Amino acid sequence: MAVRRERRAGEQRAAAETFPARLKMRVHRVRTAVRKSGVDYFRGDGSDWIALAGLLLTVPLITLCTILDPVWCTPTVLVLPIVAGGLVLRPASLLGLYAAAAAALIVESVQLGPYSQRAAGVTPGTVLTVAACGFFGLLIAQFRSRVGVPWRRGGTMLFDLRERIRTQSRLPKLPPGWHREMALRPAGGQSFSGDFVVAARTHNGRTLEVVLTDVSGKGMDAASRALLLAGAFSGLLGSLPPHAFLPAANGYLLRQDWDEGFATSIHLVLDLESGDYELYSAGHPPGLQLSAGTGRWEEKAAEGPLLGVYDGAEFDATKGTLRPGDVLMLFTDGLVETSERDIAEGIDRLTGEADRYVQGGFHGAAWHLIEAVAKDVNDDRALLLICRDQ
Repeated sequence: MAVRRERRAGEQRAAAETFPARLKMRVHRVRTAVRKSGVDYFRGDGSDWIALAGLLLTVPLITLCTILDPVWCTPTVLVLPIVAGGLVLRPASLLGLYAAAAAALIVESVQLGPYSQRAAGVTPGTVLTVAACGFFGLLIAQFRSRVGVPWRRGGTMLFDLRERIRTQSRLPKLPPGWHREMALRPAGGQSFSGDFVVAARTHNGRTLEVVLTDVSGKGMDAASRALLLAGAFSGLLGSLPPHAFLPAANGYLLRQDWDEGFATSIHLVLDLESGDYELYSAGHPPGLQLSAGTGRWEEKAAEGPLLGVYDGAEFDATKGTLRPGDVLMLFTDGLVETSERDIAEGIDRLTGEADRYVQGGFHGAAWHLIEAVAKDVNDDRALLLICRDQ
C-alpha cells in the first residue's frame, strides 16, 4: 500500500509539473492578480497607474489636434486632463502629468509660432490658465491624500454615512394596538442632520425605549458628532437601567472634550402592556400628550441639564400613562422655536395643527406637521409620534 501511494503521489507531481499544468497555474495567478487589482482600484485602494496612463495618452492626442486645427482645439484644452488628474491621481503621479502637459505646451508653441503672428497660438494667458488649473488640482490631490479618502470612495462614504444615520433612526415595530412614526428634516434641505433617534425594545419586547437627541449645531456641521453619539447611545440603550442612561450619556459627551459639545436629549421608557411611561429630559423641550378623554394637550416636562455641560448631573423623570386613543409627541426645538417666536408660541402652533388629526388619526401626520409648522425653518427638525389605538 505504501509503495502504491508513493507511486500515485509521484504521478500526480509529474502531472502537475507538465507544461500545460504550469501554464494553467500561471494563467490562474494572473487572472487572480488582475481581478484583485480591479477590485482595489474600484474601491480606491489600488494604484492609479491606469488613470495616469490614460491621461498621459490624451496629452499627445490633444497636442496633435491643436497643431492640426488650433481654432477648434485651442491650447487651453490641455486643462481637461489636468483637471481630471486632480480628481483621480495621487500628488506624485499628478506631477508626471503636469510635466507632460508642460512639454505639450512647448511643442504647441514651437509648431504654432509666436502668438503675436497667429491668434490661435500659445499666449501667456494660456500658460497662466493651465498653470492655475494645475495648481488647484494639486491642492485637491494633496488634501485628498492627507485625508486618506480616494475620490472614488468619497461619495460612497457620504452615502453610507447618510444611510447609517437613517438606519439608526428607524423605530422598532410595535405590537398591535400601537402606532409609531417619525419625521426628520435637516436644515437647508441637506441629507445630514444634528437630530437623531435611537430606539430599542427591551425586557423581552415589553418595553419601548426611545431617545431623541439634538446635537449643538445643525446640518453637516453637527452630522459627524450626531453619528458618533448615535452609535454610543445605541450601545448604552437597553444596557443600563433607564435612570442611568442620561448620566452615562452625559459622561460620554464630557469625555469627548468638543469645543461645541453639548446636546439636548429626551428619553422615553414606555411599557407597551400597561401604557405607563417615564420621561427623562436633558435640557430638551417638553413632550406633549393628547388625552383622548379631554381632547387637550398636556406638557410633560422633566427636569435635567444639558448633556455635556458638567459632570455629576442628575435627571429626574416625569411619569404618565397612555390610555387608548392617547398620543405622545416628542420633538426638537427646531420645530417650535425660531428667532421670531418663542418656544411657547411654537408649541401652541404645533398643537393647533395636530388637533386637525385627532378625528382621522395620526397615521402619516409627522411629516405633514413639520411641513405645516416649520417648513422653511433653517434648523434641524425632528418629530416623533407614539399613538395608542382605541
